Amino acid sequence: MSETIASTGDARLDTLANVLLTRWSGPEFGLESAHGELTFTVPAAEVKSVCATLRDDAAFAFEQLTDLCGVDYAAYGKAEWETTEASTTGFGRGVDRDLELDDDDPKRFAVVYHLLSLDYNRRLRLKIYVGGAQPMVDSVVDIWSTANWFEREAFDLFGILFRGHPDLRRILTDYGFVGHPFRKDFPLIGHVAMRYDAEQARVVYEPVEIEPRVLVPKVIRNDSRYITEEQARAARAAQAQLGGAANA
Repeated sequence: MSETIASTGDARLDTLANVLLTRWSGPEFGLESAHGELTFTVPAAEVKSVCATLRDDAAFAFEQLTDLCGVDYAAYGKAEWETTEASTTGFGRGVDRDLELDDDDPKRFAVVYHLLSLDYNRRLRLKIYVGGAQPMVDSVVDIWSTANWFEREAFDLFGILFRGHPDLRRILTDYGFVGHPFRKDFPLIGHVAMRYDAEQARVVYEPVEIEPRVLVPKVIRNDSRYITEEQARAARAAQAQLGGAANA
């Protein structure tokens, strides 16, 4: 990890950055400053000890975990919004979801923790890469009890496993749901459609009939950047004709 970082513009965060750099060193750790915020990257094997220190050490005093979420970097830096083939008159089929994703990238999935210190009135973001093929990291429920439902949400939506979680069940999706809907390789239309069947008096599941595609609007601007030479000549002629009529 770099021994120094650029100033955040906040003396409280600059002090925190110096303490973090002093306490943890090595290439597996990373500290970044951007937009007045600090992001501390920690190896997955060290997450429990680092989090316990950040909570209990008086130099940090991060007694609150305000948020925890998963991130899927599989499509990071890639774009499917190639709009040159989109309609020029409204909505058209601009692209297909056919990006090539690396499922085994060890940095595909990450868990992000947002910490708050009331004593010092400062925040810190932790980022932990948890692997691609079978993302897993230790639970921090015993450090911050608020992590309980947050970790269940990350498991439900991303398939990230939290080792030692007391009750790792889905929390948002339906019973029997297959897959993890926030993964980049999960189809936007889903796998099944759900509806209530009045005759059977129950909810039924059926294959999805929606065509998987992305509709891309193309904005048409009527300013000089988009006027053809022929249109420009016609505009000049019309303006000259109006000027002649005014002088007559």
